Amino acid sequence: MASKHPETLALHAGWRRDSATNAVAVPIYQTTSFQFDSSEHAANLFGLKELGNIYTRIMNPTQDAFEQRIAALEGGVAALGLASGQAATAFSVQNLARAGDNIVSSTDLYGGTWNLFANTLKDQGIEVRFVDPADPEAFARATDSKTRAYYAETLPNPKLIPFPIAEVAAIGRKLGIPLIMDNTAAPLLVRPFDHGAAVVMYSSTKYIGGHGTSIGGVVIDGGNFDWEAFPERQPLLNQPDPSYHGAVWSQAVKPLGPIAYILKMRVTLLRDLGAAMAPFNAFMFIQGIETLPLRMRAHCENAAAVATFLAGRKDVSRVIHPSHHTGVGAERTAKYMPKGQGGLVGFELSGGTEAGRKFIDALKMFYHVANIGDARSLAIHPASTTHSQLTEAEQAATGVTPGYVRLSIGIEHIDDILADLSQALDAATA
Repeated sequence: MASKHPETLALHAGWRRDSATNAVAVPIYQTTSFQFDSSEHAANLFGLKELGNIYTRIMNPTQDAFEQRIAALEGGVAALGLASGQAATAFSVQNLARAGDNIVSSTDLYGGTWNLFANTLKDQGIEVRFVDPADPEAFARATDSKTRAYYAETLPNPKLIPFPIAEVAAIGRKLGIPLIMDNTAAPLLVRPFDHGAAVVMYSSTKYIGGHGTSIGGVVIDGGNFDWEAFPERQPLLNQPDPSYHGAVWSQAVKPLGPIAYILKMRVTLLRDLGAAMAPFNAFMFIQGIETLPLRMRAHCENAAAVATFLAGRKDVSRVIHPSHHTGVGAERTAKYMPKGQGGLVGFELSGGTEAGRKFIDALKMFYHVANIGDARSLAIHPASTTHSQLTEAEQAATGVTPGYVRLSIGIEHIDDILADLSQALDAATA
């Protein structure tokens, strides 16, 4: 697909028609296995001499169409669909780090990611060192010889201050450390590869799908990181892998293109841990991608209007939205998000936790759910839900305060969105 316009790529990239039936829509290939043409064909597939379908846990044509489309939109070389965003986060790190290694992560994270990093990966022997992204040099200071990756969210929830992608990516590239970006909250608004990131991942459950029907995740390889240049820094890609006949991934996949990172993830982690995306879910995400450019425009426009509305309320003590940042936050927004500032809005009520609870309970149109990125508007109180497993200090580090309310603004008519917010605020402060 020659176009570089997301509106066109969202409809055409990675697929034209089904070769067997000429169907225009991507079929749901609901099968576990694929017949080999011959014993030689089977051996070539397992030996990575050619790419093709073996078993749906590893690859499936419906998944492949989704992966090609999201890679094209993101400007990457290849992608891997997974069962959830959590699986995508875990795999993106485990693909480079093993017991005894570490990564350096931004403190500004979704609560589930913080728990994964601070507890589950720790139990697996992978240390995660948290640093404040307000100072990009903090990543360099936390780095040692065992650091394998940097990790951050493009538009971290709840602070909503864009991450300094180019600054941290440049630090990492000098040291042989790739920057992994979670772009879940900013699809199409930011392309991290354009700023030097090496890997991008999504919870496709959110804006990518948009319909709130399917759980999934995806990891995209930028194909822009020279893994061979840093053999000691990146041993998992430069040393023989005993789980795959001693393959050295940076060498083994050269005939297939610069896809060492993502192919290793597919044929080792996905093969062994099995967090496969279901073909039906891949089909659903393809449907979501087709309208993603239109939806993101509406999300951004409505969220900006909501932020302005909330700023005018006397009962709101603080509004958190990229358009309302000052200082460094405003500078990063101008640099990384000039075309739109996302669909998330946070705010704090003057009445604190109790007022926040009353507000949530008074909403009529907004859904009270633990998700973001639906076409419909959503609201939640993070301190008692998404970030509740964190200590008070950890919550504060991520930007969650007791009275903080997070809104994921949908694509309904703005008058109806504001009307529901207005009546709920009135009820909360009555």
